[in-house]
Amino acid sequence: MITNKDQEELFTLISKLLTQDVTGYAFGGNAMMYYGYKDETKDVDILFETEEERSEFFRILRDLGYKETSPITIYIPEKLKDKRKPLMFKHDNGGRFDLFVEKIFQTLLSPQMKENVFAVHEFKGKHTLLVKVLRKEHIVLLKAVTDRENDFRDIRTIISQDKSFDWQYFIEEVRWQYGHGDGWVLLGVEKTMQELKEYVFIPEKWFKELYEIGKMKSHKK
Repeated sequence: MITNKDQEELFTLISKLLTQDVTGYAFGGNAMMYYGYKDETKDVDILFETEEERSEFFRILRDLGYKETSPITIYIPEKLKDKRKPLMFKHDNGGRFDLFVEKIFQTLLSPQMKENVFAVHEFKGKHTLLVKVLRKEHIVLLKAVTDRENDFRDIRTIISQDKSFDWQYFIEEVRWQYGHGDGWVLLGVEKTMQELKEYVFIPEKWFKELYEIGKMKSHKK
């Protein structure tokens, strides 16, 4: 497991070994630690805008003793067929990195994700590592898409603890993603919201808006 202190120390060390500036977007359990939703995580999820930045990051992980590992036991088979599946690295001391580039499977790094981040953490060594923490609404959406063990538990934690969760903003992001070719986002989000109904109140209007997105797409066809 990795604590926030472990994460900060590791990012600081990585910044000292960079040969170029790198920006990554945190969206998993590591992002939740910045919010205070959890104290530790077993995986660090980072999305990069370019393959060059991801390659620089995993080059350093390898130098630090991390070894590439298989996603077979982590993601469902349908996800593993996607060319945008992550590169994964694990250390003998514990902790795993899931590194994506441009997309999380079919889900794009949208303009809203880039512009409306929750926080930016700068680690400055020879070069600068910027870690941009996504909004909670984007974290929930991406966890609905990745659908790994414990992702739903994390989603439930966010929704239960944060009464300021913006459902309208969340649904608009789903609409944007679906309109830009994400064929899985509606299924993943609808499944997640149906399961959440057992634990938290979700107004019916958000389900109706979700279903309208699907109808609009069908009508366009």
